Amino acid sequence: MNSLAEKLNEVIQNQNPFIYAMLSELGRKLYYPKGILSQSAEARQKAYRFNATIGIATEEDAPMHFQHIQSHFLDYAPEDIYPYAPPAGKQRLREVWKEKLLKDNPSLRNQSFGLPIVTSALTHGLSIAADLFADPQDCVLVPDKYWGNYQSIFQVRRGALLVTYKLFNENGRFHTSAFREVLLKQKTAGKAIVLLNFPNNPTGYTPHLNEVEEIISALCEAAQEGMNLVVILDDAYFGLFYEDSVKESLFGRLAGLHPRILPVKVDGATKENYVWGLRVGFITYASTSPAILDALEQKTKGIIRGTISSSVHLSQTIILKSLESEEFDLEKHQKFKLMERRASKVKEVLRQEKYEKCWSYYPFNSGYFMCLKLKHINAEELRIHLLDQYGVGVVAINSTDLRIAFSCVEEQDIEELFNLIYKGVKDLTESAVM
Repeated sequence: MNSLAEKLNEVIQNQNPFIYAMLSELGRKLYYPKGILSQSAEARQKAYRFNATIGIATEEDAPMHFQHIQSHFLDYAPEDIYPYAPPAGKQRLREVWKEKLLKDNPSLRNQSFGLPIVTSALTHGLSIAADLFADPQDCVLVPDKYWGNYQSIFQVRRGALLVTYKLFNENGRFHTSAFREVLLKQKTAGKAIVLLNFPNNPTGYTPHLNEVEEIISALCEAAQEGMNLVVILDDAYFGLFYEDSVKESLFGRLAGLHPRILPVKVDGATKENYVWGLRVGFITYASTSPAILDALEQKTKGIIRGTISSSVHLSQTIILKSLESEEFDLEKHQKFKLMERRASKVKEVLRQEKYEKCWSYYPFNSGYFMCLKLKHINAEELRIHLLDQYGVGVVAINSTDLRIAFSCVEEQDIEELFNLIYKGVKDLTESAVM
C-alpha cells in the first residue's frame, strides 16, 4: 500500500476507528498522489518567471483556444473555460455551495462538515461513495421502491447487496418500523450502508417530521448496538417539497450524531437548478474531526484523479455565475411554483372516480415523479401498449407500478395524459375478457 494511503488511514483510525472500519478495501488504498497536479499547484504560487508544469497550451498569457469556440462564450474569460479545473472543483464554487447548504438546511448550522467536492453530477458522487465504502457482500439498505441505477453503482460495480424494506406502511407513510427491523437484522455484519433518497425516486415521497425522528432513532439504536453506518443522503431532488414534509436534508440532523454514523451528502445543480446536461454535483462529508474530513477529501480526490481527472470547468463556471446571480432566487422560486402546480394538478385529476377500478397511487408530496399502483394490468404490458397505441411514454418499475414524470408534462396536458393511461388500461382489460 502506498505510504500516502497509509498515512491517511492512520489519521482516520486514530481519530475515529469506526470510520476506518467503514472504508472498503479500495477506500483504504486510495490517496491523492503528489504528482503533476500538486507540483503545478506549487508552481502557480511561486513560479513568477515561467510555469512549465501542467499539460495545457497558452498563448499571450491566456489558455490557447479557438476563436470560433470562444465566440460562443463572450461573457466568460478563457481561464474560466479551457484549463483543467482542480480535481475537487473550483474553490469558489465549493465555497458558494457550502453557503447554500447552510442557508437551505438550518440543522447544519453549528455542525462540522467538509467543503463540498465537485463531482460529475450525482451518479458520479454515488459511485465515489460506493468505491470508498462498499465491499463485496456489504449491505446497502434501500426501500423497495428505489432508483434502478443503485444496482449498477453498488451491486454490479462493487459487489454489495441491495437489501430492501417496504417504503410505505398501511397508512401511506414511511414504514419506519420495517426500516428499523431490516436495519437491525444486519447487526451481525457490524456494518451497513444506508441510502436515503428524499424526495424519493420513483414515488416522489418525502417523510414528515415525526417519520424523520423515527428514522434517526433507528439509526441511533443500530449505532449504539455496535453497527458502523455509512448514511448516504441522495438529495438529487432537494428543495422540491410541495406539501407537509421536512423541508431540509437529513444530513444536518445526522452530522455529529454518533461516532459510528458517517453522513455523506450527494447532491447537485442538475435537477435542483434544471441543468441536467451540465453534470455538476457535489459530495460532502460530515465529521467532528477536521483531520478525518481532510483525509476523506484526499481519498475522494484520489478517486477523481484516477477516473475522470476533474469535472468540466465550463459547467462549473456557469453554475457558479448562476448561484451568484441576482436573478437566481427569483427564477428558482418561479420554477418551484410551476412544478408545485403540476403536482397539485396530478392530485386533482387522480381524484376522479373512474380511475378507482384501474389503479391507486402511492403517496407523493415532492420531487419530479409519482407512481400508480395498477390493480389488474401488468405494468410492462401497459407501458408497451401506451407507446404503441397512444404515443405515451411512462416507466414500468415492476409488474404493478408505473412511474409518471409530471415534471415533463405541461399542466394543461396532465388530465389528457391520465385519460390516455386510463384508455390503455381499459383496452387491455377488455381484450383479456375477450
